[in-house]
Amino acid sequence: MTIQSQRKAYPSDLSDARWALIEPTLTAWRAGRQKTSLGLGGRVTDLREVMNAILHVNHTGVAWRYPPHDFPPHTTVFSHFSAWTADGTIEKLGVGLHRLVREQEGRSPEPTACVIDSQSIKTAPSVPTATQGIDAGKKIVGRKRSLVVDTLGLLLLVMVTAASVSDNDAGKQLLTQVATTYPTITKAWVDTGYKTQAVEHGAKLGIDVDVVPRNAQVKGFSVVPRRWVVERSFGWIMTHRRLARDYEAKPEHSESMIRLAMISNLAKRATGESTITWHNP
Repeated sequence: MTIQSQRKAYPSDLSDARWALIEPTLTAWRAGRQKTSLGLGGRVTDLREVMNAILHVNHTGVAWRYPPHDFPPHTTVFSHFSAWTADGTIEKLGVGLHRLVREQEGRSPEPTACVIDSQSIKTAPSVPTATQGIDAGKKIVGRKRSLVVDTLGLLLLVMVTAASVSDNDAGKQLLTQVATTYPTITKAWVDTGYKTQAVEHGAKLGIDVDVVPRNAQVKGFSVVPRRWVVERSFGWIMTHRRLARDYEAKPEHSESMIRLAMISNLAKRATGESTITWHNP
């Protein structure tokens, strides 16, 4: 009997089906850690409950120190989150689920095209000023989230920087990562913030970077071809309250929070579950 079965479930908890997708990776992580530990025994932390606690923080926006008392201690939860960020476990979970969902959608597990865009976000007072900056265009003091998604809007790469970093500079770094991590990608769509340098850098890497501008004849909101996919991805992650502002002290922790939001989305898609809303109780 798991600890979760002894308490009332929270809406953010993993279902049995979603846990079945995540459990093998976390169990393998624990086995690897045990090989290098002293093996002195003691209480074994329930990894499902740790992940439930992390997702609770991600969904609700509650501070690390303020989760419900029926979760493991906040120090245990945060230490696991930090370890899973540092050793790439969270990223590995996202990659595995991404491949699974693409195959379920009838696509090749390896994408051939992507969309890149950024979002400047305000930061909490606890965020170190050294990791912040000013987005001169949007007049936002904080950080910038740059995403690379496939044509389904599923996350491929994420990079969090100071908001002062230009889209052009961030784009060049991301294109380099794309070429290394996803060598099958030969096409990328971006907005006008990604200028000649990014386009030329992509060409050197064998990636055709196509700048897609907004229709100047249309006032207000309009759906931009190709780029609407990544705009929707930003919408998906913003339903997770922890991401309404950047609260993380370290940029890499911010990246993990974004990955966790997309992991939640991917796991629900893979199992055919949907998010509970006011019109779908």
